[in-house]
Amino acid sequence: MLRYTNLALLILFPISWFAPLMRAGVLPLFGLSEISVVSGLQSLWETDVLLALLVTFFAIFSPLLKTLGLALIHFGMMRRKILPTLEFFGKLAMADVFLVALYVVLVKGVGLATIQTAWGLYLFTGCILASITISHLTRKQ
Repeated sequence: MLRYTNLALLILFPISWFAPLMRAGVLPLFGLSEISVVSGLQSLWETDVLLALLVTFFAIFSPLLKTLGLALIHFGMMRRKILPTLEFFGKLAMADVFLVALYVVLVKGVGLATIQTAWGLYLFTGCILASITISHLTRKQ
């Protein structure tokens, strides 16, 4: 069952990257624009390449590498010795969720903008938590 749940993450992670994480606007009177992982990365690439590389690794490559690594372990194509390294990748991916949450708290605290969390943030967080749980259960097997 773990292997199929993990394989489902290979579908759910890309969906969460394009799903709206939040809606943001300057004032509540104006329309809110949706921000996803991908649209946020596109903006970062234009302004801060180093931060864009870091967030790309945290949000996209880290969860993808972990999910693929777990799949290889589940299907007997990789040794279980790599599992602690894969668990570390899951923690890095969770750092991205904390960055988004920190951004929301900071912007709401300033009061100059309107921020609303969207369903993509919950999907992305759920995928990462599922991945952490799958790796934990894989280690116990």
